[in-house]
Amino acid sequence: MRIVTWNVNSVRLRLPLLEKLTAQKAPDVICLQETKVVDDTFPKTDIEAMGYKHIEIRGMKSYNGVAVLSRLPLTRLEDHAFCGRDDCRHLGVTVDGIDLHCLYVPAGGDEPNPDTNDKFAHKLQFIDEMAHWSAQTRKQGRSAIVTGDFNVAPLEADVWSHKQLLKVVSHTPIEVEKFDRAQAAGQWTDAVRRFVPAEEKLYSWWSYRAKDWAAADRGRRLDHVWASPDLEGRLSGASILRDARGWERPSDHVPVIVDID
Repeated sequence: MRIVTWNVNSVRLRLPLLEKLTAQKAPDVICLQETKVVDDTFPKTDIEAMGYKHIEIRGMKSYNGVAVLSRLPLTRLEDHAFCGRDDCRHLGVTVDGIDLHCLYVPAGGDEPNPDTNDKFAHKLQFIDEMAHWSAQTRKQGRSAIVTGDFNVAPLEADVWSHKQLLKVVSHTPIEVEKFDRAQAAGQWTDAVRRFVPAEEKLYSWWSYRAKDWAAADRGRRLDHVWASPDLEGRLSGASILRDARGWERPSDHVPVIVDID
């Protein structure tokens, strides 16, 4: 089973790119974040035409929104409202015996100070709750994958400059510490880093602000796939589709691909 996660930054705007992704990589399941569309106007017909007959969505107008597109049958799990907010940041399904969670962690704004930045305070609370949720998920003893835009680049090689980004939201020590705690609470395996050494530079996001994103290459790895311990031995490959950042009218994130035997 090939699983892709992608912060698509408007599913309707990226439909041609979604079609390109499916043609090139033939994923079985696609987890999308930032779909930015209410459920009633989600482009189901277009996506079904790509071969994804099983679709679960949880959307809102203009912001957030998550979706799972699948060639395989899905069973919907209970949605979780992190931080008590119904802001469409989580969607869970069961596919081929695996509980698959699509997650969109808040970005956190620009100022890494929870006392002066409510967005950053929300992000820290969200990741704290992820730790509790991960522990509860682990106790269920089911095969599980958590995937999505986690908006944290935890490793030094997950950013273009560890030193320069220590005070930049997404790579601050407090975020990384909480992120690591959430991962440990679920005993999650970082599926991508299982195949790419921790010291090797690896990004999934490049800012729109750069005039030439490829030449500057100031990226961050914000998009992740976590696998439960029983699935670690079944992971057979992982990659990040860097080329997608250069496609016409791209998202600032690119697809992350994981294969499971």
